[in-house]
Amino acid sequence: MPIYMLPDEPVFPNPNWADESGVLAIGGDLARERLIAAYRQGIFPWPYEDETLLWWCPDPRTILVPSEVQVSRSLRAVIRRAEFDVRMDQDFRGVMIGCASTPRPGQESGSWINDEMVQAYVDLFEQGLAHSIESYHQGELVGGLYGVCLGRVFFGESMFSRRDNASKVALVALCRLLQENRFEFIDCQLRTDHLIRMGAREIPRSEFLTRLRRATTAPWDRSRWEPIPF
Repeated sequence: MPIYMLPDEPVFPNPNWADESGVLAIGGDLARERLIAAYRQGIFPWPYEDETLLWWCPDPRTILVPSEVQVSRSLRAVIRRAEFDVRMDQDFRGVMIGCASTPRPGQESGSWINDEMVQAYVDLFEQGLAHSIESYHQGELVGGLYGVCLGRVFFGESMFSRRDNASKVALVALCRLLQENRFEFIDCQLRTDHLIRMGAREIPRSEFLTRLRRATTAPWDRSRWEPIPF
């Protein structure tokens, strides 16, 4: 399958035309209008090593239904002991920087989150379209995640942890909030063993896009974006 060069307008080719690796298009920018158009169609940006901007729609797609999150016995104990103070939208930029700078197994770092990406998603955050869930220990940000929220879908972008279980607690807090607000699913983009252990599953791209179209048209009350007590 060909990889499409994006025009100046915020439009995309059919997401089903992505190649076997999931790459659909190249080029364009990270303007708010383009990002929103991409997420509504199940497409997300992921810069390549030389910062070439690539747009992806993989098959299969990994999702996590909030009510299906799996909380292990040990994680329940961490939550019960209140080892972390969970907050939301208090340090969105800090969460992105944490995701960019924290080393991950099998890769040098999250360096694909460059300065341009940070500013683009901070812009979405300031418009109420992106959110962060943060775990603090003794007042220090030690883990969390961030993503984009459209309709009743949370598009998870990245997560980090500088202390055991910090990102897991943030994910459980997110799932409880989304379940309370009747969200359909979290788009986890690509499979990881960590996400599968926590209840995520893979579905065909065709099914994902069908579910996405329905879920992104369902409005919700943004004022309810606040922690659900454990």
